[in-house]
Amino acid sequence: MDKKYAKANKVFLMIGFIVGWFALIAQLYLTIVNNDIPVMESVTRYFSYFTILTNIMVVLCFTLLLFNFSKNEESFFSKPKVLAAVTVYISVVGIVYNLILRFTWQPKGLQLIVDELLHAGLPVLFMVYWLIFAPKSTLKWTDAFAWLIYPFVYVIFIMVRAEVSGFYPYPFIDVAALGYNKVLLNSFYLLIVFLVLSLGLVWIGKLIANHQKKNKHLN
Repeated sequence: MDKKYAKANKVFLMIGFIVGWFALIAQLYLTIVNNDIPVMESVTRYFSYFTILTNIMVVLCFTLLLFNFSKNEESFFSKPKVLAAVTVYISVVGIVYNLILRFTWQPKGLQLIVDELLHAGLPVLFMVYWLIFAPKSTLKWTDAFAWLIYPFVYVIFIMVRAEVSGFYPYPFIDVAALGYNKVLLNSFYLLIVFLVLSLGLVWIGKLIANHQKKNKHLN
């Protein structure tokens, strides 16, 4: 690996590691102190957000890649398919928030900073990391369908838990307000977005991998 390329890779991972853990810990703190509910319920709600769960994946990828940087070991979160899947998930986080949810509230102070990091900063950082540094040669078209499992299970989990708690983390899956038909339709549309983005990412990955392969042969 070229020394400059390796150094840039490591710097990217360090930034993602520091920014990611700061944003997640700060959001947990804000979730606890800003809610007039028991701490355990606040923590449970914290882990009920797709944004939080997906950013945890992102930070785990940055963390494990950073600490295994000089080793040949491959962990679950450093596999090409996993990195690509997480890229799709965090892309959806950024897209849905900035197109739909950004205008539903006006965070200030630390909450504004954390909000931007979780919904814009880290999504962009991880997408750029994947484009430049992540291995892509083993990606397959069928991977795109397997990547739908996580969002599908998430929606089921939220609906089941909400039957007990009455808490819906996002307005477009609020059964109490919209009814099951509308929520199922919204969920179907979201799965289509996931699938389209997944297929697009595999396509981009194949293009980049083929380009890198051609350049390697030329050199």
